[in-house]
Order: sequence, then structure tokens, then C-alpha cells
Amino acid sequence: MSDRPAVWFYTFGCKANQYDTERIRQELELRGAETAPDADAADVAVINTCTVTNQADANARHLVRRLRRRHPDLRIIVAGCSTAFREADYRALQALEEVDGVVPGHDPAAVARELPGLAEPDPAAAGTPLGRNARGTRAWLKIQDGCDRKCSFCATRIARGVSVSRPPEEVVAEAVILARVHPELVITGIHIGHYGRDLEPAITLAGLCERLLERVPARLRLSSIEATEIDDRLVDLLAESGGRLAPHLHVPLQSGSDRVLRLMRRWHTREAYRSRVLAISERAGPLGLGADIIVGFPGEGQEEFAETRALVEELPFSYLHVFPYSVRDGTAAATLPGRVRGDVAAARSRALRELAFRKGREYEATRVGEMADIVVEGRDDRVLGVTGDYLKVGLSGRAAPGDRFSAVLGGRAGTLVAEVPTTSLTAAAAASGRG
Repeated sequence: MSDRPAVWFYTFGCKANQYDTERIRQELELRGAETAPDADAADVAVINTCTVTNQADANARHLVRRLRRRHPDLRIIVAGCSTAFREADYRALQALEEVDGVVPGHDPAAVARELPGLAEPDPAAAGTPLGRNARGTRAWLKIQDGCDRKCSFCATRIARGVSVSRPPEEVVAEAVILARVHPELVITGIHIGHYGRDLEPAITLAGLCERLLERVPARLRLSSIEATEIDDRLVDLLAESGGRLAPHLHVPLQSGSDRVLRLMRRWHTREAYRSRVLAISERAGPLGLGADIIVGFPGEGQEEFAETRALVEELPFSYLHVFPYSVRDGTAAATLPGRVRGDVAAARSRALRELAFRKGREYEATRVGEMADIVVEGRDDRVLGVTGDYLKVGLSGRAAPGDRFSAVLGGRAGTLVAEVPTTSLTAAAAASGRG
């Protein structure tokens, strides 16, 4: 291995994991490492794992074995949620002959210690956020980690621990730097609705967003957040910020049946979720609205699934993420009776995905002829627009990744288009506050 090892990173799982990978990359670069574009050009591979399902763990092990077969001299380091969930999982990864090092959790300094010969970082630079993934339109802005809830199906909560919030001044400082090269920042974490409760003085997520809107010229987008934890001030910001806080919410539902929600140990009821989503949509529309739903959870019969489907029909979703239940060893749900056959869960998934597709097209149809705030994503000449309410838009005219502009949406549902103005608000212009 050279004095400046080339490191390739691979991330499984959520936006919080993607953020953690970027922080690891930053730490290694501060210590003299280089980032490799692919495994072929790397001396070291760092794999950030996800433990949300047994299959996620299996996928990481499969990648490790494939890398070793193709790159016998590659040093392979494994980190992430799979290494922190259970001692048995940590030991199992250590026992893999293909693995050279296992780091519990996501500690960048601990990963660095697995690479012999790296320098100590410059104290003046340590902890300073870098403009990460400068080629990308979006950057992840992680505001907290961990979760205080106890959903019966969730292994991530166990792996990540209790909710811990970052100080608001630290978050804002990082956001200011990221906005220099990214026209959109995605506010992420494991349970962002609990942001600030553990700080002194306490601050809400809405309070943090207000500070970010005052200081950061980029468009802000919330990642997954519980519907019942969206307070009125946050709704006001969605409605009144002129698109700077993107009018888009992803609000996990998981089930529309109170019986199943109790088995899941969710804290909201069907009616509490329904009434809050309707109130938010009325205040902040037009609003891109998504949700996670688990079908085939132990104890979900035809009646419970029908309740879920009826709720999806009623609420103004523009898309859904639908998952058949997958057992995760070590969680409370793994011991529940009433397992649903795989073919039944698959059929329910298809039914909800078809419903979500139809509702998505219906929402897109309502947006034709209306103005949208558009950020350009992609590479080189393969670009598309993403609206604040999270619609994909074809572009007529020349545009580059990172450009940002307002335009009337044309075309039709399924093939929305927007005309690029002769002068668009680029990432550089956004960073300087122009436009």
C-alpha cells in the first residue's frame, strides 16, 4: 500500500448511512488518503453496511466475497450498522476470512486506524465539514443520529442507539459550506422529528430549519419524518418559504390498520396519521407526499390489508415505497406469530404499487401548467430536472447539473417537461445569493 492509499467506498442503506460514508471519506482524505473511483483503482475498500433486514446483511457479505475474488490484494474494511447491531453479527463479520478489519458503527477515526501509515489530521482541519461529492446536485446534511422509539421490526434503532442531536450552530456551519457546491441539501438522520429535544437549550426541527433558511442559499429538503411529529411552524415554513424548504414530505405509514400498528409498536393511530396528513396537505399544497408501507407483517390479514389500501386511496400520496415484511433476527417482530405467506405478501405489494403509480400520475396531471422550482441533476448531457415537490422533469434547452431555475411544467402526466430559461440559477449563483 502506498503512502497515499486509494480508498473505494460502498454504502448500503439509508441517507444517514450515505452521510456517514462521506464523513469517513473526509476523515481519510484529511489523513492523506485518496478516493478511488472504483474497486479496480483501489488499495482499500470501505463497506458501510445496513442491518435493516437479514437480506441487507447477506448482501454485504456477498459483496465482500466478490471483491476478494476479483481483487485478492485489496484491503477490505467493514463498518456500519451490521457491525453494531449485535455482538454475534460483529463476530460473524470478523470471522470472514475475506475481511481485513471490522469497525463497530460509523466512527471515521476508527476506520482510519484500520489503514496503517495514515498521518494524523491537521488539528485546524479536523471536524471541519468539506464540500462533499462535489459532482452531485444534492448533499446530505445529517442533523441527528439514533432513535428513542421501539418499533418491533426495526434493527436500526438498536444499532444506532438513542437519539443524539448535533448542535444547531454546527449544522448551520456545515450547511453553509455544502451550499457552495450543492444547490440542494437533504436534512437527514435516523429520527429527525426528535431533533433538538436532547439539547440545552432545546430547539425544534422547525427552529433549526428557520436558522438554515436565514443562512443557507440552497434549497432544503426534509428526509423521512413522522407525520405526527410535524408541528405547525414546520408546516408554515413548507407553505411560506417560496420553495426554499421543498414542498415534499416522506411520512412513514407502515400500515393503515390499528391492529397491525400496535403489533409494530408504532405510536400513531390510523386516524392520527390520517388527520395530520390531510391538515398538512391542505395548508402546504401542492405537496409531494410519500410514505413507507410494510405489507405481510405478522398478523396482517385480508381485513387489515384492506384498511391500509383504503387509507392509501383516501390520502393524497404522490408515491409510495412498499416493502414485503422481512424478518430481522434479534427484533421483537421476529418472534410474532401469524406469519404471512410470501406469495400473499408479494400480491399485496403489487396491489399497492399499482395504486401508488395511479395516484402519482393523477398528482402529476394536477401540476401541468403550474410553476415549479427545478434543480438539474445527472451527468454531462444526461440530465433531468427535479422539482421541489419531487417530480422528475424532462428538460428542453441546455442545462448543466447544479443549475436551478423556475419554469412552468408542460407535457403530461408521466412525461413532464420544462423549458430551460436562457439564464438559469446555477449552484454558484445560489451560493452567492444571486437570482
